[in-house]
Formats: sequence, structure tokens, C-alpha cells
Amino acid sequence: EFFSDREIAIVPSSLFQRIPSQENLQAITDSIVWKMAFENFQQLFHDIPGLREWGRAWFSQQLFTLKKRSLEMITETAATRYHKLLTERPLVIKFAPLKHIASYLGVTDTSLSRIRKEINDK
Repeated sequence: EFFSDREIAIVPSSLFQRIPSQENLQAITDSIVWKMAFENFQQLFHDIPGLREWGRAWFSQQLFTLKKRSLEMITETAATRYHKLLTERPLVIKFAPLKHIASYLGVTDTSLSRIRKEINDK
């Protein structure tokens, strides 16, 4: 199945500071994965017009998203966070295992089941 909302997943600290990542990325759907040497990645910034500006914009958006998510974790209920995920990222709900969704929301599997039941009962 083709997705129209393609995303790029990069571990910025690993890429830009050239240190081993403490994170693991795991695809849960068919994906295209590129592995690139740092030097080749840097060369792309020099060879492709506009890529440097795109990179700055992408990185800024990632920082904004991370800050927003960290604030939501302390200011919103788990049910509200789940509802936002339902409306903003329906493909995540469709394809991600429930244990991953629960972890992302910062709740237990049991709490997520209760939230989903409450929403379905409405």
C-alpha cells in the first residue's frame, strides 16, 4: 500500500555530531531505507540547491514537534493525546501495534485499552 504522507526519520545527534545513536528505529510498514556515509550526506548539501535550507526547516520542525509533544505529555490527559493521534496520524493507529502506541502515549497497555473502550462506547 502506498502512503501519501512519507516521512523522513533521522537521528540528528548521530548524524550531525557523528556519535553512535542510543536510539533504534524500526519500520512497521514497508519502507525505503537509505544508509549514507556522513561525507556523502554533506556532499548532497553542497550539490543540491535548496537542500541546506530544507534541512534547516526540517530540523526546526522536528524541534517544534518534540517540544510540543513534551508539553502535551504533562498538560494533556492520555485520552486527549490518543484522540489527537487518532485525528492527526490515523495511519499510526492503523498500522502500529498497540503496545507501541501505548508506549508513545506514555501509558500502559491496559490504560490504552480502557481509553479505546471509552471512545468506542461513546
